[in-house]
Amino acid sequence: MQEVTATSRHYVDRLFDPDPQKVLQGVIDMKNAVIGNNKQKANLIVLGAVPRLLYLLQQSSSSAELRAECAVVLGSLAMGTENNIKSLVDCHIIPALLQGLLCLDLVFIEACLRCLRTVFVSSVTPVQLLYTDHTVIPHLMSLLSRSQRTQEYVTQIFSHCCKTPEHQTVLFNHGAIQNIAPLLTSLSYKVRMQALKCFSVLAYENTQVSMTLVNVLVDGELLCQVLVQMMQRDKPIEMQLTAAKCLTYMCRAGAIGTDDNCIVLKTLPCLVRMCSKDRLLEERVEGAETLAYLIEPDVELQRIASVTDHLVAMLADYFKYPSSVSAITDIKRLDHDLKHAHELRQAAFKLYASLGSNDEDVRKKITETENMMDRIVSGLSESSIKVRLAAVRCLHSLSRSVQQLRTSFHDHAVWKPLMKLLQNAPDEVLIMASSTLCNLLLEFSPSKEPILESGVIELLCSLTQSDSPALRVNGIWALMNMAFQADQKVKVEIMRALGTEQLFRLFSDPDTNVLMKTLGLLRNLLSTRPHIDQIMSSHGKQIMQAVTLILEGEHSIEVKEQTLCILANIADGNTAKELIMTNDDMLQKVKYYMGHSNVKLQLAATFCISNLVWNEENGSQERQDKLREMGFVDILHKLTQASDSNLSDSGWNLLDDKVNF
Repeated sequence: MQEVTATSRHYVDRLFDPDPQKVLQGVIDMKNAVIGNNKQKANLIVLGAVPRLLYLLQQSSSSAELRAECAVVLGSLAMGTENNIKSLVDCHIIPALLQGLLCLDLVFIEACLRCLRTVFVSSVTPVQLLYTDHTVIPHLMSLLSRSQRTQEYVTQIFSHCCKTPEHQTVLFNHGAIQNIAPLLTSLSYKVRMQALKCFSVLAYENTQVSMTLVNVLVDGELLCQVLVQMMQRDKPIEMQLTAAKCLTYMCRAGAIGTDDNCIVLKTLPCLVRMCSKDRLLEERVEGAETLAYLIEPDVELQRIASVTDHLVAMLADYFKYPSSVSAITDIKRLDHDLKHAHELRQAAFKLYASLGSNDEDVRKKITETENMMDRIVSGLSESSIKVRLAAVRCLHSLSRSVQQLRTSFHDHAVWKPLMKLLQNAPDEVLIMASSTLCNLLLEFSPSKEPILESGVIELLCSLTQSDSPALRVNGIWALMNMAFQADQKVKVEIMRALGTEQLFRLFSDPDTNVLMKTLGLLRNLLSTRPHIDQIMSSHGKQIMQAVTLILEGEHSIEVKEQTLCILANIADGNTAKELIMTNDDMLQKVKYYMGHSNVKLQLAATFCISNLVWNEENGSQERQDKLREMGFVDILHKLTQASDSNLSDSGWNLLDDKVNF
């Protein structure tokens, strides 16, 4: 150790020699010493080589050769560990190298770019450092014409530093597309590949970029045709895959139709090929994840993919890798694949989720694939958070099937690991797990009863207090499904656990989805007369206040319609209806909505009156008399003239002899 440190110190000391020639030789010797030697790199960094190298690199008195050699050594140090990169960034290597790009010497520019590329490729480097000075991006664009090396390094820097829509916009506005497009025909494979990667990150979820790319001409050919050629089987796998990603992103951004031949006949089959077992692990992962993204919103593409090259069965191999009879003879590769096998499982779950999100036959095919449900259940408790998330996404996709809820989900008691997952998980997993739970709580699901018995109500009520709107929606949605046609005991427990205070908070939630689901929950709670009367006797005052609040507020037609339906349910109670009849303000509101311009609101309000005045119920005559005095009969006569047949029928029904209005 002392010997290595002493040698390292000697290298650093030589950087301070007054003789420039000896300094140059010292830098060259240092370059040779650090190649492939991480220990030596770490020592040199600790001993302060970086600030001195940066000083020499920035001095105008340094020769062009010395400055270039300094950039090469710094690039070599950057190829070590993540800690090395952090040290270099902390020493402000990026501004120094960017400044170096203003020099005219091409060899020095290439050395600076190579080092910048190495630093920016690392995940520990803050990519924002490329965007702090607004002159940097246009200057990098101008360097694209200097040499093949500058083309390769600049496009690689762009593709690694384009992480947000803002980054995409900056690059787009500085002419990235027109500057990079000609590079797709470069004689250098590396340049072509980096240009292709650059286009794929620029197009990702960006309609403006994708719409522009569709019309780009490369040597007289449309870009889409060039990309299709790059997906041909005789092209390198990396090129096929990246071209397919590019077309996938352009399609998802709306620039290419999902029924376009270049998607259906070229991109989709290319991505399915990437899933075959003779591809490398990372190719299979990227292929499956890209295909999952491509077909996610489109039923027809899902159907086509499911019957292409036995894809559903092919994905089952993702769970058996590497097998004991694996053909991998390279021990290093085997070690790598063992460490990354979970990525295959994650990718398979994602693709199964997309494949099964709409089609019942595809879902059946997935669940009947060998041990599939067991694999999903295992995936829910894997150590990798990404695998757990992908497994629960897959489960959520399959849970949309009534048939699967009644069979496979019940047979494998899927609800147990799902409940366990809900106890302690990051929000993104919780959102997907609670969405799945909503489906398992539907009235036809055999899992509903055991879930109820497991004490899930408290958990769901706690979700309604989350900061995440998606979790609040799912918590209240699950409670809504649970309350549908439920026993009185369950409904009372939901009201107790949720509490009227929290119910009020949800009624004033800024997210409309939360409000709609809360109204749905209340509507389900207030169904069947004994339940209506029981809940309104305990919570009637607060519920009537909430109804008033919503009917007086600035809400959508859908929200007000749901609220009037709740009022109609209350009007159906034996004793609960008195809470409306003794509230003249509420009756005036109902009268107002009977004369509203929106038919849905008129129908809901009229239904409420129908429940209040029905002849066969006690006190109906008194209620009819009061409503007649308040002018409801005049409104009903107007409704009989309505152009909407349902509305006019409602008016006539209430005026006929069953009501005696």
